[in-house]
Amino acid sequence: MSAKNAFKGVQDLLEAGYEKAPWFHDVIRTANKQRMNREQALRVAARFHAEYEVRPPAEPEVERFSARDLVMAGHEPAPWFDGYIAEVERRGLSMSQALKHAPAARQAWLDAQPKTISLQEGVPIQVNMTAEDEFERQNMELVVDSFRELARTPTVLAGAIMPDACMAGSRGSITVGGVIGAKGAIHPGMHSADVCCSMFVTVLDTSDADRVLDAAAGITHFGPTGRTDGRFTLPRDLEARFRANPLLDDGRILRAATVQLGSQGDGNHFFYVGRMADDRVAIVTHHGSRGVGGMLYKKGMRIAEDFRERLSPETLKANAWIPIESKEGEAYWEALQITRAWTKENHRVLHDAVADELGLQIDRRLWNEHNFVFREDDVFWHAKGATPIHNAFLPDTEGVQIVPMNMAQPILLVSGERTATNLGFAPHGAGRNLSRTQHKRLKAGKTDAEIFAEETAGIDARFFCNRIDISELPSAYKDADSVQRDMERFGLCRVVERIQPYGCVMAGDIELEAPWRKKRPEVNDREETYDEPEVEEDEDAAPGF
Repeated sequence: MSAKNAFKGVQDLLEAGYEKAPWFHDVIRTANKQRMNREQALRVAARFHAEYEVRPPAEPEVERFSARDLVMAGHEPAPWFDGYIAEVERRGLSMSQALKHAPAARQAWLDAQPKTISLQEGVPIQVNMTAEDEFERQNMELVVDSFRELARTPTVLAGAIMPDACMAGSRGSITVGGVIGAKGAIHPGMHSADVCCSMFVTVLDTSDADRVLDAAAGITHFGPTGRTDGRFTLPRDLEARFRANPLLDDGRILRAATVQLGSQGDGNHFFYVGRMADDRVAIVTHHGSRGVGGMLYKKGMRIAEDFRERLSPETLKANAWIPIESKEGEAYWEALQITRAWTKENHRVLHDAVADELGLQIDRRLWNEHNFVFREDDVFWHAKGATPIHNAFLPDTEGVQIVPMNMAQPILLVSGERTATNLGFAPHGAGRNLSRTQHKRLKAGKTDAEIFAEETAGIDARFFCNRIDISELPSAYKDADSVQRDMERFGLCRVVERIQPYGCVMAGDIELEAPWRKKRPEVNDREETYDEPEVEEDEDAAPGF
């Protein structure tokens, strides 16, 4: 190819009258690859130019309107952002138009929000307790004062105080032994962190209480961790319910549901062995939902606090609520029902294991929760340490409920009907007048062994960690006879049977050399055990034993 006919690229294209354009590069690349002369290259250029001329021009990139633009314009991040950004895109507004209309969009959102709800003057509270000594008088004054403040919460319709009531939180929060009816709202703080703390009774076809107690002590598990023996398996249908709920479909909660099945926690929870009037042995367990309920409670409190800040900032944080008509309310209500089913299963597996190990027949079963929420149309009855006796609250019982006192006293089986006094509930035990620490101070001067020997004479009381916990001995609780007198005085319920004490197993003083705190050289603690999260602790003033 002569130099005269060589294609000189951009120079030849410009001399041929073309304006510089992106297609120049395509022509030059094609010409070089095929070793074209000037004439050949210009024929290719004519073709590329023709194609370029009919090609629609590329649309310029438009920067998308975003939450950052709203913040830069001075708006505080808020829920109205997402809806407004979607509207801007739908209408094809420019950046300047979007920013111009943003204040009006914010105001429209604010106008659509429910107005904040003020505290009410208060509703009447049924006080079903009397004071028979100075400790009881002081406790009663604190309880009633707290309930009066609690009754100002906007959702509250009615409330009742049971004979075993005692403080378990700050002033204005629900006490142990408290009942609150709320309209259209679930208050997580009013059912407590120990969701579905409950009682379960199994009557066995044997009179050998000692053999049953030995089996129970060998099967049950106490302490803040879960089991490591894999003895019990979470039913698949129950696991599926966990996974289908947005609040329970959580790795930590599912792990707790698995490893803590067949365990009872600590504090005032127990495995009690007693005798019915006909000498048959009855086993009774008392515990709640362990880490499952503790973590659900924490989620519920966070959700309720979000609503409180928007709906009723004046309401105490402890009394924040989740509106039932919200998607969060629906999910939380269903999560409570699933947690209830898990807790009942946790009782059942322990009772069945004892019966199976000893080859015994089960003659009768009873159960009821006493830390829970019960629904009646749009009214939600919150019981924090109160036994339900109203038929509408008893979907799976025979109408006989369980009220424990202390390890040396009979467990009461009761029945009753709703009245204006009880609101459908009865006591759930013999509450405390003093905190655990105060009770221990009163016992100063005697060894734990001496106190234990005095207070457990005639029964076989055992502690799982082999350390005596004097704060769970009978003297730590209100006088059982006093509670029963108030039950009769206020017509709360009727005692229909008693389970006489033979013995019991409790956690013991878990802070001292508890076996689950010891390192196992060949076990990875993080994989083989499960520590419950820190949650609100009611046990310092818990009723029952």
